[in-house]
Amino acid sequence: MHPILELAALIHPMPESGTPDPDDILADVREDVDRRRTQYADNLEAAALGTDNDPLILALEREQGAKDEADRRIRTLLAYAREFYPARRYSLNELGRASGYTTSGVRTAYGSSEITLVQSQIGRTPRDIAAEDAR
Repeated sequence: MHPILELAALIHPMPESGTPDPDDILADVREDVDRRRTQYADNLEAAALGTDNDPLILALEREQGAKDEADRRIRTLLAYAREFYPARRYSLNELGRASGYTTSGVRTAYGSSEITLVQSQIGRTPRDIAAEDAR
């Protein structure tokens, strides 16, 4: 198998029989994975040819970028949970387990930039600021 196709297979693994359940949708899922593999391989090959970069290095850089983006979204969700979420206060343990952060890491995972981002995205102020304004 060509190395770019192997990279596509690693990034988009084919589900085995029994996953997903029921097996009657397995063929559809495998067809979707095959389509994503082809698209990924085509994009990776074009990027490698267009930049003279090694496909494996490009694949690693892409995954690092995806990891950074996922971490940014997690920090934004933590800011939302701790500063904006109206229904309840979540414990640091609960948020830590769900996000992969330590309890103390949840406290420092986000800052004013994430709070400002959440505020602009949902159109309201954090709970503490809203409570102070109401007084």
